[in-house]
Amino acid sequence: MPRRRKAAALQYEKSYDAPIVTASGIGAIADKIIEKAQENKVPIVENEELANLLTNVDIGDTIPMELYEAVAQIIAYVVDLDKLIDRR
Repeated sequence: MPRRRKAAALQYEKSYDAPIVTASGIGAIADKIIEKAQENKVPIVENEELANLLTNVDIGDTIPMELYEAVAQIIAYVVDLDKLIDRR
């Protein structure tokens, strides 16, 4: 049986203590989250292990401290992507 896709969306502003989970889902809901991200040109990072963990965080909650390092690496990657796009 194939694995069901999982997805989570995060929001982070410099004024936040930690990133917030703004959407989370499995299967069709995950597909919709990914579709909306693509429509709005939001960067998508595929990380199955992190998705498994983030889908257990309630929507509206900040990520747990144990995920700070992994999420910080993703935020840094997205910031670097934004800089590359701005240079074009």
